[in-house]
Amino acid sequence: MIKPPYLKPGDTIGIVAPARKVSIGDIEIAIEIIKQQGYKVLLSDNLFGNYHQYSGTAEQRTNDFQQMLDNSNVKAIIAARGGYGSVQLIEGLNWNNFINNPKWIIGYSDITVFHSYINNVLNIESIHGTMPINMKSAQSESVTSLFNLATGKTNNIVLTPHELNITGNCKGKLIGGNLSILYSLTGTSLLQNLEGCILFIEDLDEYLYHIDRIMMNLKLSGILRSIKGLIVGGMSDMNDNTIPFGFSAEQTIHNIGRELNIPICFGLQSGHVEPNIALNMGREISLNVSESQSIISYE
Repeated sequence: MIKPPYLKPGDTIGIVAPARKVSIGDIEIAIEIIKQQGYKVLLSDNLFGNYHQYSGTAEQRTNDFQQMLDNSNVKAIIAARGGYGSVQLIEGLNWNNFINNPKWIIGYSDITVFHSYINNVLNIESIHGTMPINMKSAQSESVTSLFNLATGKTNNIVLTPHELNITGNCKGKLIGGNLSILYSLTGTSLLQNLEGCILFIEDLDEYLYHIDRIMMNLKLSGILRSIKGLIVGGMSDMNDNTIPFGFSAEQTIHNIGRELNIPICFGLQSGHVEPNIALNMGREISLNVSESQSIISYE
């Protein structure tokens, strides 16, 4: 797995909007926070564009992302926000310059599309972390954890026990992201060859029975049976029908996951939660789930 160079003071971070549209008011605080961290900021041409729900047409968004990939002065690319639309860019992007000169791609939610491609196809690391639309304070744990990873400061993540945990130890490449996005990528090259990986999942605003449907798909497709461990982040603002489904999202994941005979860790504050702890996707990690605590450590 290839590791992009860590950020240094004075480096340039590019901000793009590969999915839903965003306004200057949404991210002006974040721009100042990034500058306060010691970095220059480069805004993409169509960052504040407006095309239906998107920041621009698929062509405009692709061109913006491509320019950031090809700009040798840009050392990291962070998505302003998620939403939907990143998958529309994948086929139109040329990754040759990025492969030869990797840089950190940062974001979560819909940005899972890029993590999956970069980690699973290109074998390059990336960062699952907070985005400008979510940055409210330079002192927030979300921001701190993001820039710690981007500058090479990795610390173990220690979690308190969770009643749904399944104990065990494993090592493997950390992959994954938003569960619904991963579900949409099954059957594509972006979600293949996960043998021996540790899968991280999180989600927002899904119906509870949809979580069961997604997990059953990952099980029947063989994806869950190929992984070594499972880490469950935020399962936020879930919906139910008039006739209750009967299980929480976490319970559904536990009920399906317990058949796999792998360690499963619940309760990681990562995803559509605050704080949103940054994760180094594509990095080899160790997962140790015991009765007393869970430890996620980078190799």
